[in-house]
Amino acid sequence: MFNDQHPAAHLLVRENKKDDPDYVSLSVRPGEVQLTAGEFGTAPVYLVAVGDVLYGSWDLVDLRPYLRTDRLVPRVVARTLTRQHRYTADTLFEGVYRLTERATAVFNAAGLSVHYPEPAEHVLEPRTLRPGIDPVDIFDSLLTRAVADAPTVTGHVGVELSGGADSANVALSVHAHDFPRVHSFGLLMGGPVGTAQRDRRAAILERCGFRDTEIPAPQHPPFVPGGVRSLRQPHDPAGAFYQEAFDVLRDQAAARQCEVMFTGTGGDEINAHHSRTDTRLPAPPSVPWLGKRSADALGDVDQALAPMPVLPLPSLIGFGMHNPGFLRRGIWPVSPLAHPRIVRFMEQLPHEHKRGKAMFRTRLRRAGLPRSVAEPAEPENFLAVMESGLRSFGLPALDEMLRGSLLVDLGYVDGKALGQAKVHAEGAPTVPDLLCDVLALEVGLRTLT
Repeated sequence: MFNDQHPAAHLLVRENKKDDPDYVSLSVRPGEVQLTAGEFGTAPVYLVAVGDVLYGSWDLVDLRPYLRTDRLVPRVVARTLTRQHRYTADTLFEGVYRLTERATAVFNAAGLSVHYPEPAEHVLEPRTLRPGIDPVDIFDSLLTRAVADAPTVTGHVGVELSGGADSANVALSVHAHDFPRVHSFGLLMGGPVGTAQRDRRAAILERCGFRDTEIPAPQHPPFVPGGVRSLRQPHDPAGAFYQEAFDVLRDQAAARQCEVMFTGTGGDEINAHHSRTDTRLPAPPSVPWLGKRSADALGDVDQALAPMPVLPLPSLIGFGMHNPGFLRRGIWPVSPLAHPRIVRFMEQLPHEHKRGKAMFRTRLRRAGLPRSVAEPAEPENFLAVMESGLRSFGLPALDEMLRGSLLVDLGYVDGKALGQAKVHAEGAPTVPDLLCDVLALEVGLRTLT
């Protein structure tokens, strides 16, 4: 925390190496405090001003004394309930702000304000490769360099290894760097999908030689007893759906003293075929239990957005959901596929090398991995885990919510419509996964009261 009585100073929260975009700088001068974020946004900083004191943390729960669940930001609630997530300084709570990438927060006698940067420049169209250039070799070099930049002292690192093309490519670069000790961690699905996933991971592990830990995801679905939501432990209400399963993975990584965790975040985004000049968001899902206050705020969901960032938007939003959990355990998360140098390279790459992750898969084949790894017939997903959690534990928790709800009382959710949806879900073959959004938000808010 800081106030205007501190002497002049300039601090760098994390060492800012030359051309390292992953930092937050802090300047303290008489009468003013300034914080500026780098391009990466690995650990989003949350800020709130109380009187002449500025409080800040990468963990929203640290600001719990200043979070008012009766003073929510309607457009953020509407975004959360309708899956229209946006990258912005807004948070769910009035007066609490997120320091977005390259933004500057200023705190002085006039209060706290967040100033957005200019939109980042991007390559608008792919370019033609020079004759004789092999993009796989360039990608290999860039990715291995991004891995080598990880801030580790002991060289004890972890790798999220799902068995998909993204994490497999990261794993190859981690292996090439020859860290003193590498542990891999995988959330394994159930059924035939999980069996194929286990086989893919086994092939990668044979190639890389990591010490591996498997975590059965079906045992840790949303709302499972003993998880953060079931125990009502304070947490960010906008956290990831599968926080319970990832919490187990993070605990395992901490137990093995991993300083850094490499993830495959960003692979989907940098391979996507899209236009920088004609982007259209998909239509939001229909949410029948929206209350009047949420419905009235739907027209504002695109207000006060941060400008075009350097990294892909979904990656930055994902960092905010997943990374605080690692930081809470003393682990620095690194997503090398989302490094600005790789983002820039992929923007220039002709589409045929990105379509279906063609270049990623070619690199895996060249590394000697079998076709089942490079081109899996059925990649893993969490849908069955979501269904199990909602069916077994979510619907009973929904009963409790219907007996007394912050969101209903504040007008953000229509309690009658939600009750009807719950009755319908009990008899339906599949529980609508949109129920997870409203239930996770309600439970998360209650833990902060």
